[in-house]
Amino acid sequence: MAAVHVPLGGRHSARCVEEAEETVKELRAALANAGITLPSLRLDPASLAREAPCPLVELGGCSVDVAARLAAALRPQRAAGV
Repeated sequence: MAAVHVPLGGRHSARCVEEAEETVKELRAALANAGITLPSLRLDPASLAREAPCPLVELGGCSVDVAARLAAALRPQRAAGV
């Protein structure tokens, strides 16, 4: 990801962006573990352009097949024998 301009005194903002980047990495890894890839997964550049960035995560578009696998992965697993 490209460097983000952080104004002086923006340590909190920089930490928020770093945490958001780490969260995106963790989400990407968790999705990959479930066999799901969201090619457009990233931080929203517009949300980073503010003087005090408030990062948003873009999940992006995906195929119907990927959406179905994502929904299945998010459903609670039923206990065996219930």
